[in-house]
Amino acid sequence: MPQRERLLRGWLTGIVGSSDYKLEPASGDASFRRYFRITLPDGTTRIAMDAPPENEDCRPFVAIAGHLLELGLNVPQVYASDLEQGFLLLGDLGSELYLERLATDGSERLYSDALAALMVMQACGQRDDLPLYSRELLLQEMDLFRDWLLGSHLELDLSDNEQQALDELFELLIGNALEQPQVFVHRDYHSRNLLVTAAPNPGILDFQDAVVGPVTYDLVSLLKDCYISWPRERIRQWVLGYYELALQSGVLRSEHEDSFLRWFDLMGVQRHLKASGIFARLNIRDAKPGYLQDIPRTLGYIVDLGPEYPELQPLVELISARVLPALESASG
Repeated sequence: MPQRERLLRGWLTGIVGSSDYKLEPASGDASFRRYFRITLPDGTTRIAMDAPPENEDCRPFVAIAGHLLELGLNVPQVYASDLEQGFLLLGDLGSELYLERLATDGSERLYSDALAALMVMQACGQRDDLPLYSRELLLQEMDLFRDWLLGSHLELDLSDNEQQALDELFELLIGNALEQPQVFVHRDYHSRNLLVTAAPNPGILDFQDAVVGPVTYDLVSLLKDCYISWPRERIRQWVLGYYELALQSGVLRSEHEDSFLRWFDLMGVQRHLKASGIFARLNIRDAKPGYLQDIPRTLGYIVDLGPEYPELQPLVELISARVLPALESASG
């Protein structure tokens, strides 16, 4: 038995008061965290989180979970914690991911629930104690695309003109992010971090990296999901509907109407550059190749914007002419 699991079992035995429980893997994760479902002697279940303290800090998770629960959102309750060892005992919100249901069932109700929960976070979510989605962080994320996908994974040599074009585009995307109203940002609000639950739906996971940042960031994560895609016009209708909801809630003002769709689209470029770089890093650094299959969909969102945004043309050409063909060749 691995040492971390042995330590976790010892901690759980002390919390439960007995070793008479069943422990089994609950889900995978793109980070160093691991999750186990623990079935207690009375048949009830909890989730045990193992977050090695040298890699992960549980404190933000505990603090943000408490705050979101106070807002009436459906996030795991923290029943017990050992922050020094990196162990948490959490409420069990079930195992049916949004992604699984969306692939087989209608999406309107699920997205309606997810958008309503997002509005609560944006209208009422804390801001004082969260880090800022700063210029430095936005740039660091986009450099993942250049360093891990283009460099380490595909080994593409960019010309000086291509490098300069990326630098200029990154500055454009940073400006787009920083000019937006700044709100509570979950930062990974998508179909693999949302669970289908009884009311209140959805169950919300993986919020520990929350920041104060652009109003469209989580909306992009949800509607231009790296794991499932929808027709452009359908996404547009959801975006415009959310704008009206944000207007009514005071998150946005009427003068933001002309900018909102552009904010959303360009925010998506920033996120999808970041995500494609992370997927490459997960393969190279963490031996998790499964995410490579999501890169073409993720970059496809950027390519689809080319006809509407001439300023994206150098990036669209780079992705279309060099990156996507190289990905196809590498996977073949």
